[in-house]
Amino acid sequence: MWKTFYIKPNEIGILYHRSDFKKILQPGTYTYIGRHWQVKTYDLNQPEAKIENLELLLRDRGSELQQHLIVVRTAYNQAALVRLGQNWMSIAPNQLRAFWRGFIEVESHVFNLEESLELPTEFVQQVRGIALNGLKKFQISESEIGLLYVQNNFVRPLEPGEYAFWSQDKDVSLRTLSRIVPNPSFPLEDVLIEKHPDFVAAYCEVVQSLTYQVAIVRYQGKVISILPPCDRKLFWKGVEVETIDISTDAKLPSRLVAELVSGKPETLALSRNSLHIREVPTQHLGLLYINQEYQSQLQAGMHAWWLFGRSLQTEIFDLRYSTLEVSGQDILSKDKVPLRLNLTAGYRILDPLRAKNGLSDITTYLYKELQFALRGAVGERTLDALLEDKGAIDSSVSEYIRSKTADYGIEVDSVGVKDIILPGEIKTILSKVVEAEKAAQANGVRRREETAATRSMLNTAKVMEDNPVALRLKELEVLERIAEKIEKIQVNGSLDSILTELIRINR
Repeated sequence: MWKTFYIKPNEIGILYHRSDFKKILQPGTYTYIGRHWQVKTYDLNQPEAKIENLELLLRDRGSELQQHLIVVRTAYNQAALVRLGQNWMSIAPNQLRAFWRGFIEVESHVFNLEESLELPTEFVQQVRGIALNGLKKFQISESEIGLLYVQNNFVRPLEPGEYAFWSQDKDVSLRTLSRIVPNPSFPLEDVLIEKHPDFVAAYCEVVQSLTYQVAIVRYQGKVISILPPCDRKLFWKGVEVETIDISTDAKLPSRLVAELVSGKPETLALSRNSLHIREVPTQHLGLLYINQEYQSQLQAGMHAWWLFGRSLQTEIFDLRYSTLEVSGQDILSKDKVPLRLNLTAGYRILDPLRAKNGLSDITTYLYKELQFALRGAVGERTLDALLEDKGAIDSSVSEYIRSKTADYGIEVDSVGVKDIILPGEIKTILSKVVEAEKAAQANGVRRREETAATRSMLNTAKVMEDNPVALRLKELEVLERIAEKIEKIQVNGSLDSILTELIRINR
C-alpha cells in the first residue's frame, strides 16, 4: 500500500512511523510504502512549534531537530523574550519552547532574573506598546521620581524615562513622587532613612528636631512644613531649615508672627495646630498664663506661642468704659409699697490681674452687688422719700458698690436709677392726690387774679373821677374797640356829640 503526503509551501511536516519520529519534511510531495506512515503538518505562519513530546525528541534527536528549530529553554531563575517577525512574546521561568526556523525571522533572548529584574533599555523601546505576560512597564515623567519596590522592599530610585521589569514570580511595584512638591509623602520614611542612606544622601534632606526644638522648613522662601519636637521628616534637596529652641521662651518673635500668623492663609493653616494665637485689640489688655501660672501682660497687637510641651491660656480685658443694666428689680419700700426699679452703672477695669485673681466672673459679681445695694437703699426709705429724692438712692448704691469693687481693681464711675415703676392702684391714688393739689393751687391763683383785677378797676375809676381828660381817653378806647367790629361807620354831627349820645345811651 502506497501513502502519499503533500506539504504546502507555508508548511513543514514531521514524519512518524508507528508514532516514532522519523524526520522533518520540507514543502513538497512524499510517497511511502506501508500503511503505518503518518505526517503531522505545522503552519509556518504560526512560528511556535507545538510538538508533542518535545523534551523527549530533543534528547534523542536533538541535533537533527535543531537544524529546523530554535529552542528556548528557561531555568527557574530565567525569563526570555522571543521576537517573531514584528511581534514579541515572553517566556516564563522553567519553560521549554521551540520555534521554526526560516519562514518568519525568530530571535530569542534569555535574561537572568537573579542578576536583574530590569529589562535592558534597547528591549524596552522595542516592546513599547506590546502587552507581554510577566513584564511590567512603567513611564516616569520629567517632573517625577520613581521608587522601585520588589516584594514591598525598596530597591532603588528611577529617574524619568521608560522601564520594564520581570514580575514572573515577584511582586514589582512603583511609587512615583512629584519633584515639584518639595515635601511629598515618602513611603516608610524611617525605613528609607535607616536602610537606604545612599538614596537619602543623593536625593533628600533629612530634617530632625530634638526634644526642645521646632524646625521650620522653607522652599523658595515659603514655609512648607513645621516639625514639632522629636520629629523627623524627609524633603527633596533644596529646602531651607530653621531650627528654633523653645526650651526657655515659647513666644514667637515679631518676624515669625508676621510670617506664620499674619502672612499667607495657607501658611496660617499650616501653623495653626502648632501655635497658640491671640490678638489683643486696641484699648484692651491681655493676661498670659503658662501651665496655669501667670506670666505677663499683653499689650495691644498680635501674639503667638509654640504649643509643644506646655499649656497656654490668655484672657483679654476691655479697659474702656462699660455699662451694666440691672433691670426689673421688684423691691418693697419701707412702707411696704412694691416697686420695680431699673438701674444703670458705668464701670471700667483698672487692674485686670487683680480682677482676674479675685473674681471668677466680673460681670456677675457687679450685677449681684448692685442688686444688693439697690435693695438696701430702697428698703430703708418710704415711697414719699424715694419720690422726693431719687438721688439719695444713687448716692447710697454708688457708695456701697465702690467699697466692694475697690479691692478688685474695678472703678465704678456712675450709678443711676433710670425708672421707678409703681403698681397700678398706687398710680391712681397718686394721680388723684396730684389732681387735688393742682385744683387747690388753681383756685388760689384765680382768687388772687380777681382781687388784683378789682383793685385795678377801682384805681382806674378814681383817676377818671378826678380827671375828665382820662375819662375822655377811655371813651375813645371803647369806641375804637366797637369800630373794629363794624364794617362801615357814618358820622353825622361832631365827634363830641357822638361821644355824648353814646355815653348817654350806655348809661
